[in-house]
Amino acid sequence: MTPALRTEGLSKNWGGFAANSRISLSLPTGARHALIGPNGAGKSTFVDLLTGVTAPSAGEVYLNGVRITYLPVHERVKRGMARTFQITTLFPGLSVLESVVLAICERRGVAKAWHRTVAGCQAEIDEAWRLLASLHLETDADRLTRALPYGRRRLVEIALALAARPKLLLLDEPAAGIPAGESGEIFEVIAGLPADVTILFIEHDMDLVFRFAQRISVLVGGKLLAEGTPDEIAADQRVREVYLGAEQYA
Repeated sequence: MTPALRTEGLSKNWGGFAANSRISLSLPTGARHALIGPNGAGKSTFVDLLTGVTAPSAGEVYLNGVRITYLPVHERVKRGMARTFQITTLFPGLSVLESVVLAICERRGVAKAWHRTVAGCQAEIDEAWRLLASLHLETDADRLTRALPYGRRRLVEIALALAARPKLLLLDEPAAGIPAGESGEIFEVIAGLPADVTILFIEHDMDLVFRFAQRISVLVGGKLLAEGTPDEIAADQRVREVYLGAEQYA
């Protein structure tokens, strides 16, 4: 079966510094896969390589079996890749509903149709309402994104990513900066996303990682140290020594 995402020897060097070194990873369709590791391990660089923000020094990236190593960001989005960031990137002057409708219009290629009235966007509005309901955001639809609590803004960012109908969703620390009581809610929403959407997420909250990930990859010093199920990673002595701690997940 063709993996949803595959990398072969993916590397990025900044001068003499190897941010990523020969990372080979394969995610099946529908995977819930976590990428963990200490600060500076190269996790965000790896996602930048996947999304085309940064060009690799070596290696390949395949999306659903198609080589996309040097495709620009917008072409990867068209092929089904979407991403969220550590810091939210929203439209602060738009309401939640307006933001999602705009993202849907962009996906459908009608965002630049200046002659098209709001009344002619009913299909996009209906789709936006369904998406907001699936993320439990319908009560925030008319609120400006800048007025939302941080946790709700993170959900809106996920809604904007899903508006592109991605096959692969990359989440860069979706729970960062969110109180513990709200971060679980965000991951409950993520866990409930359609089963055919493949998810790769970076997260430092190990309780969330071990609760929601099906498999985990551990990156240390730009290299892939280990990969396995949560139980296998928790039992891996190398991972416990460099990241998890000797007792926490014993």
